[in-house]
Amino acid sequence: AYSVAVFHLMTHAFFKALLFLAAGSVIIGMHHNQDIRWMGNVRKYMPITWITSLLGTLALIGTPLFSGFYSKDSIIEAVHFSNLPAAGFAHFAVLAGVFVTSFYSFRLYFLVFHGQERYDQNPDAHHDDHHHDDHGHGHDAKPHESPWVVTVPLLLLAIPSVVIGYLTIEPMVFGEFFKDAIHVDASAHPAMARFAEMFHGPLAMAVHALSTAPLYLALAGAVAAWYMYLVNPAVPAAFARALRPIVVVLENKYYMDWINENIIARGARLIGVGLWKGGDRGVIEGGVVNASWKLVDAVSAVVRRLQSGYLYHYALMMILGVVLFMTWFVWLAK
Repeated sequence: AYSVAVFHLMTHAFFKALLFLAAGSVIIGMHHNQDIRWMGNVRKYMPITWITSLLGTLALIGTPLFSGFYSKDSIIEAVHFSNLPAAGFAHFAVLAGVFVTSFYSFRLYFLVFHGQERYDQNPDAHHDDHHHDDHGHGHDAKPHESPWVVTVPLLLLAIPSVVIGYLTIEPMVFGEFFKDAIHVDASAHPAMARFAEMFHGPLAMAVHALSTAPLYLALAGAVAAWYMYLVNPAVPAAFARALRPIVVVLENKYYMDWINENIIARGARLIGVGLWKGGDRGVIEGGVVNASWKLVDAVSAVVRRLQSGYLYHYALMMILGVVLFMTWFVWLAK
């Protein structure tokens, strides 16, 4: 299913770029606050960011007629029809991923754009009454919509996030769009051939999704997020208390920051200091450089003693040299 993979890469580019840019828009509108626990009801102040985020989220979870639906369901169907080893487990994994993706996506969406306003409850909001961000707003300022340089790209990305899958699935997945670029042996990989037999157009595919598991798994994930984070927040709080050790690990991001700072960064610094003091200053500077000039200085001191400036000293050295030369010559002649 190489064509399906590339097709998903293309549709994914639009709605994932939309969601990343929407996240940046929220950060701007929230005066650089990035903790979703201290947001809520942002849709009231950022309507364009809100509606485009909703469209991107619906595309991400594979809502029928949205671009993500056509590419993600194509992958699920290709895995379902596959006869490769472990295809059954892969099919279970992608179905589980549908629920998880919907749950965490709508958890983010509900915490940011719905519910009670919590931005004024941020414990860091009042740590410095004189602090102001780059936009001239204090921490107590209300959220605001991002400027047009952000909202216009959001609107432009929202369009293909909705329609690009509907318009391109037939030529890219079942047509000859990749004819000269991707070749698949249909006899060895019959999954796409079986999928093609069931495909009767993008609209029919969306209607067929009403009777398949992915749609209801995505719906279940969205409903679970809605109930846990809008209707009854005590449920995730109870889970957090019951699973406190796991929550601590997750809150500390698997301690990756601590590992990077205290082991990798500090270890690299210690190695650098060791190479500097032991290698550069000890071996190179203290050994090679200093030893070489000290050796030259010692040799020159000996040579200076031989250079006394007295003529009879030089004559004596010449006589000794001649005697040594003659002795060596006689020894060779024997």
